Amino acid sequence: MKKHPNYLITSTGFILVLALSTSSCKKTQAVVTPTPVTVVTQPVTQADTSTVPANYTLVWSDEFNGTAVDTTKWNFETGNLNVNNEKEYYQAANATVANGNLVITAKKEIVGGQPYTSARLNTQNKVTAQFGRIEARIKLPLGAGLWPAFWMLGANISTVSWPQCGEMDIMEHVNATNVIYGTMHWNVNGAVQYGLTTQIANPDEYHNYAIDWDASSIKWYVDNNLYCTGNIQNNINNTGAFQLPFFIILNLAVAGDFPGQTVDESQLPASMYVDYVRVYKSK
Repeated sequence: MKKHPNYLITSTGFILVLALSTSSCKKTQAVVTPTPVTVVTQPVTQADTSTVPANYTLVWSDEFNGTAVDTTKWNFETGNLNVNNEKEYYQAANATVANGNLVITAKKEIVGGQPYTSARLNTQNKVTAQFGRIEARIKLPLGAGLWPAFWMLGANISTVSWPQCGEMDIMEHVNATNVIYGTMHWNVNGAVQYGLTTQIANPDEYHNYAIDWDASSIKWYVDNNLYCTGNIQNNINNTGAFQLPFFIILNLAVAGDFPGQTVDESQLPASMYVDYVRVYKSK
């Protein structure tokens, strides 16, 4: 995603912070003091980590094994966010949990003056990652105008704004192509970006999308195949934003600057299926 609304940030952390309630959070500045991980809110031993390198440990996940979105982990963003010339109205009703999946569905229905509805969720104030591996297994919808994404924003966005906060697009896909986009956005006297693409067979089947992120680089993978590396070592090209915590976002946009304004309504309703989201830290 390229342009974003402002977020209210009240907590940050090192590798992973799990906020138990918003009342316990405090405002922070852009520079934070790292603290160790001390809390994990769910058992993680049942997760299949066979595709993950041996030097990582699972520290948080949502396996979507319940019957509804777990709001101790996720926030719903609602309304039309007035970004990227998108045409959807986000509402919680379009995000469901069934058969071990988070299901985000775009529909043709007029709400709030917009011709389509969908859902957008984030882990702001609940989970932030600072380095590690962030991964999701996702099945994508195909159709003109559809724009599913799995991405992250800098947790200090409310104090420094976008693009100063940084952005990591772990997976973006538009329309009905086989192209997957991995991109980083940041500030160098204005918004700049770097990224590459890869092509996969059948994006409407499940694939694993991940980044490996440390103080030196961000590496993008699809099904454990590396296709892009971004250098962030020693603040090269003013990439210091990527040394700080980020939170996770999942959404399915309809129309916009990236996919274009043409929507194939014959494909609606269309759903993005998320089998899991996992955060690992280096051992």
